[in-house]
Amino acid sequence: MPVRQIRHRGLSIGQISERTGLAPSAIRFYEEEGLVSPFRTDGGQRQYERADIRRLSFVMIAQQLGYPIKEIQQSLEKLPENRTPTKADWARLSKGFRKDLDAKITQMQALRDKLDGCIGCGCLSLSACKLYNPKDRIHKKGAGPRFLMGDTLDED
Repeated sequence: MPVRQIRHRGLSIGQISERTGLAPSAIRFYEEEGLVSPFRTDGGQRQYERADIRRLSFVMIAQQLGYPIKEIQQSLEKLPENRTPTKADWARLSKGFRKDLDAKITQMQALRDKLDGCIGCGCLSLSACKLYNPKDRIHKKGAGPRFLMGDTLDED
């Protein structure tokens, strides 16, 4: 019996859409941004690797966390293109995000803890705030609720 060669078959854009919940137009946008790189069949149809499901899921999560496309793209460039990323590859990628997320969590906790004290009084670091900002010294650091944004009243 002759041995048949089985040609690798990827996933269609519809299948990727179904698996990720992304609209085909969003998947094409991510392709234009270089976040996924489907191959084309002889007939010109896009075919995606199964690993692209993980890539697109990562993109969706990173965007929900507020990361811009450029940063996501730079991170994904660290993954291998010639093979499916392993758990170790994803772990290396996540280290940078973990450090950044920890810093954001710390900042958000500080904001939560100070929110009622600063915004509650209504002064938002204006000269009226004798407790947090005597003589409105924080204004040198810029406009807005400087203490809530993480600034400190360092003496220059």
